[in-house]
Formats: sequence, C-alpha cells, structure tokens
Amino acid sequence: MKKLGLIFALAGSTALLAACGGEEAAGDEENGESGGTIQVGVANEEPYGYLDGDTVTGASPEIARAVFQKMGYDDIEGQVADFGALIPGLNSGNFDVVTAGMDIRAERCENGNFADIEMQYGEGIAVAAGNPHDLHSYEDIADNPDIRVAVMTGANQIPMLEALGAEQEQFVTANDIPSNLAAVESGEADVMVATDATVNSAVQNSGSDAVEFVEDFTQPVIDGEDQTAYGAVVFNYDEEGEELKEQYNEALQELKDSGELLEILEEFGFTEENLPPEDITTEDRCNVEES
Repeated sequence: MKKLGLIFALAGSTALLAACGGEEAAGDEENGESGGTIQVGVANEEPYGYLDGDTVTGASPEIARAVFQKMGYDDIEGQVADFGALIPGLNSGNFDVVTAGMDIRAERCENGNFADIEMQYGEGIAVAAGNPHDLHSYEDIADNPDIRVAVMTGANQIPMLEALGAEQEQFVTANDIPSNLAAVESGEADVMVATDATVNSAVQNSGSDAVEFVEDFTQPVIDGEDQTAYGAVVFNYDEEGEELKEQYNEALQELKDSGELLEILEEFGFTEENLPPEDITTEDRCNVEES
C-alpha cells in the first residue's frame, strides 16, 4: 500500500472538509480492500503536529499516518485548527479524529473518546534572555502575582497553574505557540508555558536572542502528583467513533510491539523516555470505570 497522503486545510479556510461517515469510512483489511478517507483535526504545535510548507507533519500526524495505513485507509483529510477548537470541532462533525499529542485529562474525557496512550511528556518554559525574574518552575510563576504568563487557549497548563495558585489575571492567552512566544519577546508576557518539547522547539525555531529556554526547570507537582502528560488521539463517543477507536488501538499496539512507534517519535526529537508507560492506561487518566 502506498504511504498515506496527509491533505490538510489551513485554519480559517472558508471551505471546511465534510466529515466522512458510515460504512464508507471503515477500512477492510480482512478482505484486502483499502478504506476511504478519514477526517482529522490537528493543532499547529511543533513537534507534535505542524505545517512544513503545505505538508502537515510532526510526531502525532505521523503516528496517525502509520496507524491508519495499517487499518487500510488510503488518505487522511483534515484541518489545522486552534488547539482549543479541536474537541469542539470533533463533536460538531468537522472531523472524525483529533491527533495533537493531547493530554488525557478527566475533564476532556467527558467530551472526547481517547484512544490508548501513544506518548508521554513533561512541561517547560521560555523567558526573556537572562531570565530576569529567575523563573524555574510553575510554582515560581504562581507565587508571583505580577508575573504575566503566555499560554495557549485551552491548554492544560492553565488548570495546572491555577491549582498552584496562579490568578486568572496573570494569563495572556493566544491561539498558537508563535503568538505566545512573541508575547514574551515583546514584553507583553514574562514567561511562556507549554510542554518541554514545544517550548524548546519554538525557541530554537524563532532565531531570536530575546528569549531563552529554561534548562534547569523543575517539573510541577500538584497534590503530591507529578504532572507528566499522556498524549493520545481522540474519537467521538458514537458507535462509529468507538469502532474506529478499537481498530486504532489494535494497530497502535502493533507499532509499539514492532518498535516503529519509537522510530517515529525519535524523528521529532523524542526519546525512549517518551514512550507510553506500561502501568498507566487511558482509563486511569480519565478516572472512569470500564463499562
């Protein structure tokens, strides 16, 4: 089978791609037939998923590409959307699956049907050159109400910081990572927060001497629990979404067993430490009992 083509429309495009549905969307590897088209939503956040010219790539889309290929699909069509619009877009029928390395959180599980974990990652920050406010943790940010923090709309860093005592007035929100980093460069914000891979990549790609990635960062601990994130794709809770999720999980397990998952992650700067844990499941993260 040919390698899957990723065909994505830029956010803000006036022509939204219609969601595929019914039996035409289902792959049929058993009968040797290729599947139809899957509609995918992805956030433009390097290295998890991003635009390279007209091509969508990144760890999450490439994992999805490999999985859906195993499931028998020929193409993935989708839309690059703001991170905070991904699950609402999923539920409104704009796409069939979301792949953005999205952390499995209980509040998200209420609206999104998360598949098995495909990666884990930590937090990171970027500050003005020289780190003038001496920030080395989320606790440092929360402890100083004068610190303004740039964060992506809908990101889980907001509830993390709030749990540590940060005030709503401290947040400077934007819909994409470059805008968050630009807020630090311009002085509108004192610090940018995101996952460690996202922040490091953003700083490196900016080519700016005005900002720096904080290397000696202490990972947040809230109520005695470390805040490692566990990313997975998200489906709908309807019958078709549940069926797709089950098929996806089976094919994802093949990637894990073969070592292909690690190979894909390593292409985008991740390591073996970012592989899914063996002792934590999606059900654990959603904090719901299996039915």
